[in-house]
Amino acid sequence: MQSYWMQTDNDTATLSLRDVPVPVPGPAQVLVRLRAAGLNRGEFIVGHGLHKAGSAKPVGMEGAGEVVQVGAEVTRFKVGERVMGRCPGAFAEYALIDERELMPMPASLSWEEAASVPLTFLVVYDMLVLQGRLKAGEWLLINGVSSGVGVTALQLGKALGAKVIGTSGSAEKLARLESLGLDVGICTRAADFKDAVMKATDSQGVNLVVNTVGGTVFAENMRCMAFEGRLATVGYVDNMLKAEIDLQTLHSKRLTLFGVSNKLRNSEQRAKALPAFTAEVLPWLGERIKPRVDQVFDFADLAQAKACMEANQHLGKIVLRAPA
Repeated sequence: MQSYWMQTDNDTATLSLRDVPVPVPGPAQVLVRLRAAGLNRGEFIVGHGLHKAGSAKPVGMEGAGEVVQVGAEVTRFKVGERVMGRCPGAFAEYALIDERELMPMPASLSWEEAASVPLTFLVVYDMLVLQGRLKAGEWLLINGVSSGVGVTALQLGKALGAKVIGTSGSAEKLARLESLGLDVGICTRAADFKDAVMKATDSQGVNLVVNTVGGTVFAENMRCMAFEGRLATVGYVDNMLKAEIDLQTLHSKRLTLFGVSNKLRNSEQRAKALPAFTAEVLPWLGERIKPRVDQVFDFADLAQAKACMEANQHLGKIVLRAPA
């Protein structure tokens, strides 16, 4: 089968297409014939800890397709079912997925829409629900709201009844996001949005912040937080890994700062939230929430898809179509 791999050396990464054997599922694994896979910025960034320098490994982290073979201990899925899930090596014709990380694919979703769900929506569910404890009527601030994670956070936040403020360097993207429910758009890439946030929230601040940008906006985010506010750090595309923490504000406002990452989690830890997500959010997909796919690239065009994502021209997710 065809499979994309990434070779990392120091601060460079090289993609290559390899011909490798179709994997065989273990007792608790499912073999899926992939139809589409979602791109995620972090998997391509050298130095984020997902790739060991000097090594090569399959790339791709989420996908959708049809079950073609199941392990001896698999009970929830059968051959022929349409599924989606988090999986290593998703930029390939076939991939193995742990049964615990596999979900049925809603009939109302396309392959491309389903492929944009498993990683991104579960990460956002972690941020907004499990750790973020977002409630209806609260204010949510999203840095980089036009990114894949940002748009998903906007959609789930609105479905939960929150009021959403988003920052972006593109006024055009902010205008387009109004149709998804964006309440307040702030056009900036700098750490200068506190005044606008406070004006929108009647000087109360926001209850939850989603920081997809990194250290350059961390201190400004803290200045925007309400009493008992929460701040989720999910990425650092600015490559700024250090930031100032105002301990007096942290202490007096009883703030909560937390990170959202699957980097050090094992499969059991990653799968722990899946039952709740399946019960609470999966029924909304395709109906109340339509995953926002910006562009779909053919399998041969992964390099172009990666370049498109790194150019920050997309609004939502970029998806790779698997070989026919």
